[in-house]
Amino acid sequence: MVLKGKMVIGQSGGPTAVINQSLVGAILTARGQDAITGILGARHGLAGIMNEDFVDLTTQSVEQLEQVANTPAAALGSVRLKPGAAECEKVFEVFRKNDVRYFFYIGGNDSAETAYIISEMAKDANYDFCTMHIPKTIDNDLKVTDHCPGFASAARFVALAFMGDDRDNYALSGVKINVVMGRHAGFLTAASALARQADGDGPHLIYLPERVFDVEQFVVDVRRVVGEYGRCVVAVSEGVMDGEGNPIASSGERDSHGNIQLSGTGALGDTLSAHVKGAFKGENLRVRADTFGYLQRSYPTIVSTVDAREAREVGEMAANHAVSTGENGSVAIRRVSNEPYASEYFITPLSSVAKETTAVPDACISAECNDVTTNWLDYIRPLVGDLPVIGRL
Repeated sequence: MVLKGKMVIGQSGGPTAVINQSLVGAILTARGQDAITGILGARHGLAGIMNEDFVDLTTQSVEQLEQVANTPAAALGSVRLKPGAAECEKVFEVFRKNDVRYFFYIGGNDSAETAYIISEMAKDANYDFCTMHIPKTIDNDLKVTDHCPGFASAARFVALAFMGDDRDNYALSGVKINVVMGRHAGFLTAASALARQADGDGPHLIYLPERVFDVEQFVVDVRRVVGEYGRCVVAVSEGVMDGEGNPIASSGERDSHGNIQLSGTGALGDTLSAHVKGAFKGENLRVRADTFGYLQRSYPTIVSTVDAREAREVGEMAANHAVSTGENGSVAIRRVSNEPYASEYFITPLSSVAKETTAVPDACISAECNDVTTNWLDYIRPLVGDLPVIGRL
């Protein structure tokens, strides 16, 4: 069934380097659809919808939109809001008032859940309405899809950062610990393995939240690597936990979703550095730690070519599917081949990506729980693209 009415589009959750590609892909595709009578951009996602704080997206020039598409972070502004029944009722009330028949929400699993709730409310009210979720997350933890728009560019940042940091560590030997985003899924931390181009290159140790983190074993691992190379570069996910499910370190603060705050603190790096310093006391070993934090999300100039293209195309797919079928859904990516890399898109039910997340597969994690396997490298290399070649004397 073809629906006729306005469209609202919003962005939610952590920004990415390519989230605006999805936004512009959906906008430009929607502009060519007679069934869509107006395009409203919600400032700060659901918050903007409830306040009717909209941007008319039919007036910007194509040139201006393309400039936005190539700009990192959420151009409309983002939001971290997990809506309850009252918020969803308010959203639906605004949609009715403005004759909105299409809702596009760009975000992760929480955004998919929001889209699902609103789609169910429309069904219950017998209101002809189409809700589309456009995937986005640097965590790469959405179910169904092979990978998520935003991840490859953040992974490229991580790989490049470790390439440079490893050369720094080689010049002035010591132990360097880098804390990478990843509360429950270690995809971004695992991307650090792409920095290696020769034997002895770091990161020498990679720890993901999919495995229990044993501090004593960590110190043993570091000592072994230092004994072999005279130095050690470590990649560790911010969300690593002990055998009882407790974070190795945190600030004790909680975010808007009630999660213990991890990204905004250097507690984990400080804690691990202290353990290493204690183990090497009296050996004059330089030990340092950095927390990458939000730098990973929206860094310009490091955008993966594949990521930018797919982010644009999932936005286009969402708009085309909505108008042609009027059916709710989430866009997902299917990998067709690795060499040469090729992918295609399909629609999966909103319920299949709402709430739940996925994790780095067991086959991609080493048996020693301190590295990744070739399976992981085969998966990620085509997404990130070519990296600079390190020169050596």
